[in-house]
Amino acid sequence: MNYTITGAPFPVVSCELSAGESMNCQKGAMVWMTENMKMQTGTEGGLGKMFTRALSGESIFHNTYTAEKTDGMITFGASCPGNILEFDISNGNTIVGQKGSYLASETGVAFETFFQKKLGAGLFGGEGFILQKFTGNGKVFLEIDGSVVEYTLEAGQTMLVDTGYLAAMDATVSISIDQVKGIGNALFGGEGLFNTKLTGPGRIWLQTMPISQFAGSIIPYIPSKG
Repeated sequence: MNYTITGAPFPVVSCELSAGESMNCQKGAMVWMTENMKMQTGTEGGLGKMFTRALSGESIFHNTYTAEKTDGMITFGASCPGNILEFDISNGNTIVGQKGSYLASETGVAFETFFQKKLGAGLFGGEGFILQKFTGNGKVFLEIDGSVVEYTLEAGQTMLVDTGYLAAMDATVSISIDQVKGIGNALFGGEGLFNTKLTGPGRIWLQTMPISQFAGSIIPYIPSKG
């Protein structure tokens, strides 16, 4: 499978598939394709799997598109302004993504729900208890809100991240919380009471415009009725 990502800040990823090759995607992700692409809607796993997908912000249904008889092309589009990142899942490499970030993947990639093990990080870290973990073999495409900045953390090296700015990370990175120091800073600094603390080793991908912040920034410009 070959692919091209174009069109930021409203990006799409166009995938060239060989005959018989298939891709999975989130419900509603397809934006255009060649006519030989066959669509099949289904669920993965039993009731428990469907429930955890719903918890992670994804539809319980997913679509599989297969190039029939000849080579085909299918394009998937992001649901908000930002970027689409490709991750190569192979040789034990595991990626953890933010809730609701999944766009599309090759069929060899497995989707799992990743639960925060630390109570404090889940309650106060801003990323929630439930993230998404991708394992297996193949490429997965994730939606990133705004622009993206990548860092590589050495073992024991840390990065403090404000609520909602973590887009993805290697599964080797651990998450905890760090309380904002000083009562005045916490109450009046505008950064909340806690930051998310990421500790290496591993790579992290940070996004510059979480969707909640983007929505808040455009609300004042939306005409009101009456």
